[in-house]
Amino acid sequence: MRNADCRIVRIPLFVCMHMQSAPSKTPTRMQRIFAYRRLHICAIVVFVLDQVTKAWIHNSERLPFNSYGPGEHIEVIPGFFNIVHVGNTGAAWSILSGHSEWLAVFAVVVLLSIFFLRKTLELHVRAIQIAFGLLCGGIAGNLVDRVMHKHVIDFLDFHFAGYAWPAFNIADVGIVTGVVLYIGSTILAAVRERKGE
Repeated sequence: MRNADCRIVRIPLFVCMHMQSAPSKTPTRMQRIFAYRRLHICAIVVFVLDQVTKAWIHNSERLPFNSYGPGEHIEVIPGFFNIVHVGNTGAAWSILSGHSEWLAVFAVVVLLSIFFLRKTLELHVRAIQIAFGLLCGGIAGNLVDRVMHKHVIDFLDFHFAGYAWPAFNIADVGIVTGVVLYIGSTILAAVRERKGE
């Protein structure tokens, strides 16, 4: 507030000068946490759903480890969707199979990078915040598997037109959805910016 403004609203000059010199308050810890609430909520929801479903699969007597194929899986929709129990020591499509420890290290690096670079990731945008929440929840879910079981538990098995899609889990759904949402939001923002020029 300028001195002239103080005279207009009849604020004492010394009070006005104090208001001008007073530093702006930095956000409290709770305010910073609340600012990322969508990220936290999405991450927690994906992580909890992932771990609960995997615990059910892991402890199910109907689905011993490596239950895959006729007579071993639970058929939900004949010829389309089954519940299985397989272990994946690699990434998607079993890429880097047998390197679960290195993939766990990579997951930790990604999560730490997102945390330390959060101020540069445009997390003030709602869609971007949701995208990273889904991504973090999924990465954390599979990371727990790699630490506890030395492999990721996959159980969602889809078949379509003779093609058997690689089994996956809720964490994978969160990761893929988060990546697609981030890419889509980035492209949409670029298109809007170009139209505004």
